[in-house]
Order: sequence, then structure tokens, then C-alpha cells
Amino acid sequence: MPRPATVPEAVLRVSIVERLFARADDDRPLFTHQDHSHDAEHTVTWAEFAARVRVVAGELRRVAEPGERVAVLAGQELAYPLAFFGALAAGLIAVPLMPPGNRAQAERLGGVLADSGARVWLTSSAAAARVREFGDAGDLLVVDELSGPGADPVPVAPESPAYLQYTSGSTREPAGAVIPHRAIVAACWQGSRAYAVDEGTTCAGWIPFFHDMGLIQLLCLPVFAGGRAVFMAPAEFVHRPARWLRQLADYPAVFTAAPNFAYDLAAEAGAEAGLDLSDVRVALNGAEPVRPRTGERFLEVFGPHGFRREAYRPSYGLAEATVYVASAGPEGPSGAVFDRETLAQGRAVETVDGQELISVGRPIGQDVRIVHEGREQPEGLVGEIWIRGPNVATGYWRRGDAAAFDATLDGAGGWLRTGDLGVVHRGDLYVTGRLKDLIVVDGRNFHPQDIEAAAGEAHPAVRRDRVAAFGVADEHGEGAVVVAEWARDADADLKEVTRAVLRAVSREHDLTLRAVHLVPSGGLPRTSSGKVARSAAKARYGGARG
Repeated sequence: MPRPATVPEAVLRVSIVERLFARADDDRPLFTHQDHSHDAEHTVTWAEFAARVRVVAGELRRVAEPGERVAVLAGQELAYPLAFFGALAAGLIAVPLMPPGNRAQAERLGGVLADSGARVWLTSSAAAARVREFGDAGDLLVVDELSGPGADPVPVAPESPAYLQYTSGSTREPAGAVIPHRAIVAACWQGSRAYAVDEGTTCAGWIPFFHDMGLIQLLCLPVFAGGRAVFMAPAEFVHRPARWLRQLADYPAVFTAAPNFAYDLAAEAGAEAGLDLSDVRVALNGAEPVRPRTGERFLEVFGPHGFRREAYRPSYGLAEATVYVASAGPEGPSGAVFDRETLAQGRAVETVDGQELISVGRPIGQDVRIVHEGREQPEGLVGEIWIRGPNVATGYWRRGDAAAFDATLDGAGGWLRTGDLGVVHRGDLYVTGRLKDLIVVDGRNFHPQDIEAAAGEAHPAVRRDRVAAFGVADEHGEGAVVVAEWARDADADLKEVTRAVLRAVSREHDLTLRAVHLVPSGGLPRTSSGKVARSAAKARYGGARG
């Protein structure tokens, strides 16, 4: 893989807060909240936002000491960036979270708050009642109700922690990746280079701010680049996917980002009359495996409405890397068809009829290597993806495992083991699966997302984006199980759907499933970012018989 450009040292020395206050006299719009529940838009300019951040920072400096953790418990509203940047400006460590919701969310939230030790909680007037009912903070500040003279931002060192990005896994103790200030600006520099984000760019979308991709794409990147962000709540997109497409059409020079399922959902909903997507510069597909058919469907539906193929950018990243690792370039998506058997054996060999994978492109600003048993793999051989760069976290909060972020390769340290499997083919990175999620049956390796894709396409009664596949081992030996949600309002015979899933997986992967378990819509556990929680599904349904 070609050596990527490096992040300039000068970039790493200027924090994201300093970039915000460098534009404190700018009267251009910075953040716009599209509030569909009240059919309203709320906008704040750079100057207004910087002034409000000073007020929050001043109050925080009164109640907290530098280095303390501060939890952000607000919805997708203007109060969220205000709380986040206020914490950073006060020299504190932000903990981006969500307001308490259902029981499962509340349990996870309680675990994260306990792990982080956040004594000060920041919320909004809209979420304050729920937060007060949830529990008692040492100090609870409603950021959009604060007033006062404010305070100048506290100078911070590039290596000092800026925030804790808690991973979205739901079956283990919460793990907060420690993101230093230099990692924020490094990731923003990478994103600005990869997706050509500048002062004229509108960063648009709905990804939640507590999710690593939403935090960087919608909050930090526009501040870094001097652009603008326009956002809505995730639920408002899910309830009406057309809102996202209308958002993309209504603003200039758009850079948006979403997981694979969102592009499927939007394509299923279709295009409204008069929709013009010709000024969507980049539409990033990341945060979960990118399926080949998804991009094709999206282009079929929205190509006639001006959406350009080269705007669609499959990408790869993870929270521990402050989101960005690699992405397709300005040429748009590309892929290859690999022989299934040789890929399962750890080699990528192109063939005419096999398994199609989408390239996630090449890195910018960091090194990426494919490693197996401690040795770098040449092009064409599968291994674990290792990365090294200034965007990488320093470790997990209070875990004492910084060494996990400092693996050694060829005598050099500083490598992060991602736990993801990949291969370099024709200079591009392909993600082939997750190391810990590999399904091994009779000595053959199967990647769960491949089985999930086949099962999701097997019958209209199966929700394509709500399928989990995992391996089981018991007295019967090794096997694979699929759990799938029943599509709302689907009218089909249970046995017919089960047989369709069995046939599809057998046909596509020469694998006989141990069980197919069909559950009602909403029956699969999901992570905080909305993805299916595969390990939690295994814990719940691992003993199922279809």
C-alpha cells in the first residue's frame, strides 16, 4: 500500500477549540438544527456560538477542576455542541453520551457514568427533566439556560485528553477510548483531505453526536475546516428517510455520512418529486460493512435525481482511531470479486464468479498494515488490520492497557491492533471481517456479515439491516446460527421464510445453518449507534433452534 501523506506538526499543535475561537467574530452560520418535530430550524453563527461556549466554560471552571470528566447528556440539538465545546474550552474531559431513554439504554448509561467517574453532567432544557429523574449528579448544568461573563479557553497540550469515546458494544463492561486533543485535529485534517471539506462545505446528516462518526463529521470537522453543519435527530431520519435526502438537496456543497443500512432505507423509501442531489459532493458509507448491492440500489434510485456515482465513498474507521482510517477517493466506489474458498483460507484471488467485496480505498495521514502472527503480510494475503498515526487514541480509560495501543511491528512500536481482518488488493484496502466474530465450521472460516447479507436478501419478510449471524459450539460440534427480524406488516409463512434463508446461505456459502430464528421487529439487540449487536444476539439466541 502506498505511503500516505502525514499530518503536519503545525496542525497537531492547534486545538479544535483554538480553531473555534479564531473565528469568534464570524457572522456566518455554523450549526443549524432541523427540528422536524416542531417544523422549525434553529441556527447559531460562529460569533454567537463562541460567545455561548465562553459562558459554559466559565461556569464549568467554577464547579470543576481541570482534567475532570464531564458527561454530556443531551439530545440532537444545539445544546449538544455547546456542552461539548464548553467542556473542552474549560480544560475538562468531555464524555459524549445520550439522555436516558429505555431500560437498556439507562443501564448502559449508568455503567458509562460509573466508569468515567463524571461528577458534572451537562444537559439541555429539553432533556433536563429526564436527566434529573435518572440520577443525581454532583453538579447538573443546563447549558442553554446559563448566563454570565464567561471565560477564555484554557490552553491545552496536544497529548492531554479531550474526550472519552465509549464503544457501543452492549455485552461487556464499557470501554472509553481516550481521545487526546491532537487526535481530534488529526482526524479532522484527514477528513478534510479525504473528502475535500473546506469553508464552503455543508456537513449534513443525522448521525448521533455521541457516536464517533457523528461527533467528528457534524461537530468537529466543520469547526476545523471553517464550514457549516446542518443536522437532525436520528429518529427523524428513521421515521421518514426522505428528510435526509431533502436536507442534502437543500444545502450547497454537501458532505454527508451514514452507515450502510441508511442507504438501503433511503433507497427503499424512494425519491420525492423535484429532488436534486447534484450538489452532494461526498456521501460517506461507513461504520458497518459496506455491501455491494447497497451502492447499486442507491445509485439506481437517486442517480436520475443528480446523485453522482463518484460522490459515493465507501470508508473504514473505528472509535479508537477517532473514526478515520481509509476511504475511496474522488473516483468513487470500486470493488473486486474473490474466490470464496481461497479467501476463507486467507488469500485474495480474483475470479469471475465468487464473493464481491467493496474497497474502502486508501489511508490518509496514517500507516495501515496487514499483519498475521506478528509479520506484515504482502498484498493479497489476509490478516489483521494494524494502524499507526496521530489520530489514534492513547488507550482505554482506567484500563491500564495502553500497551494494546502500542503493538510492535518490525521493531517499531505505536501500532493499534484493530481486531478487524483485511487484505490489500491492487493497492486498496478491503475489510473482510472481524477477528473475534469469525465463524469457524469444519475448519472453514466464514465472516458473519457475508452470511447476514445472504440471509437478508433471501425473502422480503426478512429485514435486510436486522440480521445477526454467529458461531456456536456444543455437543453437536461447530455450527452457525442466523437470527433475523421479521419485516413490519410482512405477510408470509414462517416455514417458507425459514427455508428461503437456509437455501440462500447454502447456495451462497455452501454452509448449512444450525438454526434460523425469526423474531419480531425490534427483537434483535442493538448498540447505542443503532447497529445489530452481534455478540448480544448470540448471548440471547445462541441456543435457538429454527
